Amino acid sequence: MDKKYELNIDVRILELLGPNLYTNIYYVLAELIANAYDADAHNVYIISNDDMIIVEDDGKGMSYSKGEITKYLKVAAISRTNESDSKTALDRLKMGRKGVGKLAALSVSEEVYVMTVSSGEKSGFVLSRHPQSESLQSIPDESIHFEKITGNGTAIVMLKPQYHLHKTPTAIKRNLLKIFPAISEDFKIHIIMGDKEDVIDSVDKEIGKELCACILLGDKSSTIQNTYKNEYSDVELFVKKPSKEFPIVLKNNDGNEKEYRLIIEGWIGAYKSTRGRKLESSDFPDNFISLYANDKMGEFNILPVVGANRLNESYVVGQLYIDLFELSELPDMALSNRQGYKSDDPRYIKVIEYVKDELLPNIIAKRVAYAKAKKDQSEKGKIDKQEEEERSFRQSVSEFRKNTSAQVAKRIVGKESLFSEEEVRSAVEDAINANANILGLKPHIDQQKKKLFISHTGRDKDIGDIVYNMLVFNNVPPEDIIYTSCDDEISRVPQGMNIYDYLRKFFVDSVSDKKMYVLFVTSDNTKTAWGAMVEIGASWITRVDHKIFNINSFRPEHPLNDEAMWNTILRDEDGRLSMTKLNCDDFCSKVEQVCDVVGYSHKTREENKEKLSSLIVVE
Repeated sequence: MDKKYELNIDVRILELLGPNLYTNIYYVLAELIANAYDADAHNVYIISNDDMIIVEDDGKGMSYSKGEITKYLKVAAISRTNESDSKTALDRLKMGRKGVGKLAALSVSEEVYVMTVSSGEKSGFVLSRHPQSESLQSIPDESIHFEKITGNGTAIVMLKPQYHLHKTPTAIKRNLLKIFPAISEDFKIHIIMGDKEDVIDSVDKEIGKELCACILLGDKSSTIQNTYKNEYSDVELFVKKPSKEFPIVLKNNDGNEKEYRLIIEGWIGAYKSTRGRKLESSDFPDNFISLYANDKMGEFNILPVVGANRLNESYVVGQLYIDLFELSELPDMALSNRQGYKSDDPRYIKVIEYVKDELLPNIIAKRVAYAKAKKDQSEKGKIDKQEEEERSFRQSVSEFRKNTSAQVAKRIVGKESLFSEEEVRSAVEDAINANANILGLKPHIDQQKKKLFISHTGRDKDIGDIVYNMLVFNNVPPEDIIYTSCDDEISRVPQGMNIYDYLRKFFVDSVSDKKMYVLFVTSDNTKTAWGAMVEIGASWITRVDHKIFNINSFRPEHPLNDEAMWNTILRDEDGRLSMTKLNCDDFCSKVEQVCDVVGYSHKTREENKEKLSSLIVVE
């Protein structure tokens, strides 16, 4: 039969609408994939060559004789007028609504071939940005063929595309995963580029394994649990909640008010890391919160709307489904470019409020908890390693002593006469040189140790902070300081240890003779603080060098070095700190002396006095 293909619109509209309908090729692909989904396809093939892009599916195809082609060519015809029209034969919720998606391919190419087969019946025609009339050029049956499918289906061939896909299937896959979530074992997307092919069969599988935390709403994306792995079982990082529901009163297409249920399903998560995520180029950011209705993307990213441009938001990713956005009896809320929603629609406003006030803060809190758990585990690993190295070093020292003494004894035994001092010394030196490699671990252990310890009471933290800030100002790395009241975690005792265990393991029981330099902050509070007294006792036992920074008229006593001049700081009844110019100079001198002893290049005296004057009143 002679087939005629006609558009039901003024063809001049195509010249305006075609090239301007979409600005990104992946949105075009999403429209064409959505058409395949609505046609109950199980497989979609995206085939990219130098001179064409083909989107081919194994759906039911379209029959000319049954009027399906004619219906397809009706532009801007509403396809979902009631509930029964809203589902496919496979009970899928239809994605198409306005009837303009068929023109999406004209955003990519000036000419698009549409070929379809339904129950053996072939049909084909050419869409063009510049048609001569409403009648479209037909494609002969003998020219209609598919690249990958053998039965029913449809192929959209975009000739000489003005936009091009990325050069690897992986990059294309990353983009499609973000904008088309209705992928499953029942609806797969195949990406073919020459001899390279990749298959997308699950959004959840691809994304779940990259998350450190996730909040799941309802059962829409429950399979994300299959690939998500909680690395820290003692921290609640994965939460499954019921779908969120809000009652909302809306006017339907007839202008009548009615109460509806706005149901939000889906998930919001946080990446473990953003490192390496840009190895494959992508048209879309990796941190996004997308909105979908009937499994079709309506707005790619609301994060700029709900967020506050905080650093942790760079880890956030989510896909939320609100089918009420596409309910047929309600006004269409999609923007004219099909890449967003009307921001004044009550449905949109309610979703934005919920994400901004509840979902986003909750997932960011979980990302922070994950980062803390990861850091704590890392610190514990460092401590465990340090303990093992201490144990190994202690064993090496024991072996060193044993081997050295044995070799000296062997050299001396059997001699018939007494040896000179030079001979004995030579024997010992030879034995030590022979076993010196055993002690190779010592420099490494010494290097790992903290070098400075600020001893204080909690009530004297204000002075401790000044001492700490002056040390850091004088090029002392924070990781080389132990200061238990420090606002920076790097200088506090590692998680899971108390100060006494830490000092005992690595500074008292240690075989290494590397000692810390202690800066004591003393005051009337010292004698009533058990911890401070223990620290003073430990410093006396280990004979460490120290400096004293004293508050008011308190007199430091033995076993501290009470013969050396200590620095005096004044604190009045209101807690205001001050010092004289003499004590300011002395304070700076002590900090500089500590740097000299421990091995740091410090600032000049004038620079230190200026810095100290910014931290405390100098009178």
